[in-house]
Amino acid sequence: MSRPMRATAVGVVFAVFVAGVVMLFLYFLHYPPTVAAAATGADEEIHLQAVPALGYGPHPTYVSYLADINGKWVHTTMFKLKANTLVHFTIDQYDTGSLLRNSFMDQVEGTVDGTEVLNGGAPVRIINDNTDNGIGHTFAVPSLGISVPMPGIASAATNVCSIAPCDSSFDHNTITFTIKTPAAGLYPWQCFVPCGLGWPTGNGGGMSTLGYMNGFLKVVA
Repeated sequence: MSRPMRATAVGVVFAVFVAGVVMLFLYFLHYPPTVAAAATGADEEIHLQAVPALGYGPHPTYVSYLADINGKWVHTTMFKLKANTLVHFTIDQYDTGSLLRNSFMDQVEGTVDGTEVLNGGAPVRIINDNTDNGIGHTFAVPSLGISVPMPGIASAATNVCSIAPCDSSFDHNTITFTIKTPAAGLYPWQCFVPCGLGWPTGNGGGMSTLGYMNGFLKVVA
């Protein structure tokens, strides 16, 4: 190999290496942080909001979750929970909904007593939403048999949050439920109601991007 060819080959390898380092840096720059649930005596609690569009970052139009950590909304879907503990979830759902492609997704599964509470009402096992609201999102942990449907706000709503974090003055539904965490491990969770508009079957975009509509429960001993 001639000297110019060697120099070209070395240059190409170096350029690939630099590109890899830059991509790795950008990946970790946008990797969602892991936040711990708040302790409430022997139990834990976590407060989330589901928003129709994040409004900033590399994917400003994606639907997303945020977590309330000491009064500050943090963009993440990575949560640390204690093993064998009751964890009380509160999720403020600010997005509109749609008709279900699978009626199973309107049923509450895997929570304590198999119920959720919608807007402070009585515990329910199924969301019979016969209006145009539909189901906005689900909080689902397949490996634990957990699926919690979250009704959307009315499609005709005018007081709609457009940029996260969303203030409680905007139209929303509040869903509360409790789960019992299993043994220590890493458990993936995500929304299973198609909400990735513009992608085939609606399962792209935020639904398939870590930190937006899917993440992990890091259960620790």
